[in-house]
Amino acid sequence: MDERKAPGTMPPEKKLLRALAGLETEGVPVWMMRQAGRYLPEYRKVRADAGSFLDLCYTPELAEEVTLQPIRRYGFDAAILFSDILVVPDALGQRVAFKEGEGPVLEPITNEAGLAALGSPARVTEHLGPVYETVSRLSNSLPREVTLIGFAGAPWTVATYMVGGRGSPDQAAAKLWAYRAPDEFQKLIDILVEATIEHLSAQVEAGAEVVQIFDTWAGSLPELSFERFALRPVKAIRELLQARFPGLPVIAFPRGSGAMAARYFRETGVRGLSLDTGVSPGWARDNLQQLGCLQGNLDPLLLVAGGDEMRRQARHILETLGNGPFIFNLGHGIVPQTPPEHVGELVKLVQDWRP
Repeated sequence: MDERKAPGTMPPEKKLLRALAGLETEGVPVWMMRQAGRYLPEYRKVRADAGSFLDLCYTPELAEEVTLQPIRRYGFDAAILFSDILVVPDALGQRVAFKEGEGPVLEPITNEAGLAALGSPARVTEHLGPVYETVSRLSNSLPREVTLIGFAGAPWTVATYMVGGRGSPDQAAAKLWAYRAPDEFQKLIDILVEATIEHLSAQVEAGAEVVQIFDTWAGSLPELSFERFALRPVKAIRELLQARFPGLPVIAFPRGSGAMAARYFRETGVRGLSLDTGVSPGWARDNLQQLGCLQGNLDPLLLVAGGDEMRRQARHILETLGNGPFIFNLGHGIVPQTPPEHVGELVKLVQDWRP
């Protein structure tokens, strides 16, 4: 049986899967959020030929190609599916567009009437068939030592875009709805929990070996709202996924969660926790690493700057966290102005490092 098709049914051999299982690895596994993207000239060429950004996400041969590009160039230990967290609201029937210079723009949902207009979460997998075809193609085309990661946005973060109509620095529209009418807002979260479970399940069925849940705006919530709208939904997703796929590793990225990270890690039950740039590696070692595998957390702008400071801070992270279950990554995604040669230098530094 293909290892990609049955996560958790065999002792893992791949470096990243071993780290997530808490097993020894020969060196530290490395991949980077947004490792496929605008910093690569080969990506920009495919993107120019694809039409819209969503066309690129929904064209399996092109999405496969841009997912493979950084693997060919750098030899990362994992490939993450090229897609976007906002394909889920698009699949639910909300109007989503990606505009040059603006990013994603959605037709805002602000009340129960807007919720009623959404399609059933069951329609998500039908609409996103091309995404799962991409996963299936990657399952066959990736080098056998490379782990295939599927992903989705966490319900809270996706909801902020659905309610606000675009990204915002304070997520005010979603927060105000959640504060003024929490039970009404909960209905949107519940829809997204169900839709996310179906979306991630379909990726696993197509060949994803690990899934990551991105909660980019988790840190904007105060404690009680964080518990209700960030922690509990991800716990529900993880529990239902692992009921369907025993042994499936789940990584979560609750960006900005600060001191809530330990409780989040414990209570969600995820196998891996991705750290943002603001988390001290020493604090993470002392307070989080005994709970499972950590992932992170070099500042993406150090990757832009390169040089001695990038190397110094990367070594600090490796020396602090590399003796426990650990995956080297960034504290957020690669930014478009990143010189590709800096990525290559960082990957080699990580690959050569030993405790």
